[in-house]
Amino acid sequence: MSNVEPDPSEQLCGEDGPAQGLEIIDPREVPLGGPRAMQVRRTLPARGRTMIGPWCFVDHYGPDDVSETGGMNVPPHPHTGLQTVSWLFTGRIDHEDSAGHKATVTPGSLNLMTAGRGISHTEYSTADTTVLHGAQLWLALPNDSRDTDPGFEAYTPEPLSGEDWDLRVFLGEFAGQRSPVRTFHPVLGAELVVDATEHTVEVEFDLIEDFEHGVLLDEGKTLIRVDPDHGGPRGVLKTAQLAHIAAGARTLKLRVPQGEQVILLILGGPPFGERITMWWNFVGRSHEEIVAYRDAWQSAIGADDAPPAADPHGRFPSVVADSHHDGALPAPTLPNVRLKPRP
Repeated sequence: MSNVEPDPSEQLCGEDGPAQGLEIIDPREVPLGGPRAMQVRRTLPARGRTMIGPWCFVDHYGPDDVSETGGMNVPPHPHTGLQTVSWLFTGRIDHEDSAGHKATVTPGSLNLMTAGRGISHTEYSTADTTVLHGAQLWLALPNDSRDTDPGFEAYTPEPLSGEDWDLRVFLGEFAGQRSPVRTFHPVLGAELVVDATEHTVEVEFDLIEDFEHGVLLDEGKTLIRVDPDHGGPRGVLKTAQLAHIAAGARTLKLRVPQGEQVILLILGGPPFGERITMWWNFVGRSHEEIVAYRDAWQSAIGADDAPPAADPHGRFPSVVADSHHDGALPAPTLPNVRLKPRP
């Protein structure tokens, strides 16, 4: 997914203070662009919290009637220095990238694209999709891996089932389940579905103390408690909100009230430990790098404002072909301020 409409709050990123205990992040509506802009709910980056472990971007969308919204409709666009994580609840999305990978994202299956030093791709909801509902997330690559070769991997995790809940671990390890998918930084990604239609359901999981964690609620309401046996913090998580749990927590307890049927994404990882500069679809380490990535992309697509010889390192040697549009998505104009690294 392309961050098509850069939010002003993301263009100049200040330093974040450390979170204590439990923090609830409200989403903001962001259009993906185009004449029939699909709206997404974004919780990372936020003013008070820009990363959870290596997770640096969380978009959540739907359920959307594709006949009204147009669905996912993103022409060729670039990425650098990150991995994209596609996870669907409903619908299907066709993916194609400049490294030669083609895949269809389906509910319950992970599609992980490694941008590395540079990749371009397209994303379109399929013709048979009537309702689109899911999440798109980004993982920042650590400094020693961010110029790796582009790649792609798909994985369908087997569910772990409890009383009135199902858990699918698509990245990392959680509740005794392990994903074989390769990442470049310790990470956790899992989907939890809780059915409290007939009665209130409580679910409790052990956490990795070195990790900070995030819990994204798709829809409904959930009581969240951290270290309940030790008087830890608690709060109510509502539709599309993201809870941040600081590192050091040992237990996560969720209480879903009777009448609710909820989907949650559980994310995590140790604090990233590096400052990143993120703008549009690029993750780098400085303002100058972002300028160079933009110039390289504009040169690759033959944009009017492309400087000569802008891609000496061949970040975008090819641009994925596109049968839906006339051409690739040009980069927005950079803001008239220096982009600052974020912690």
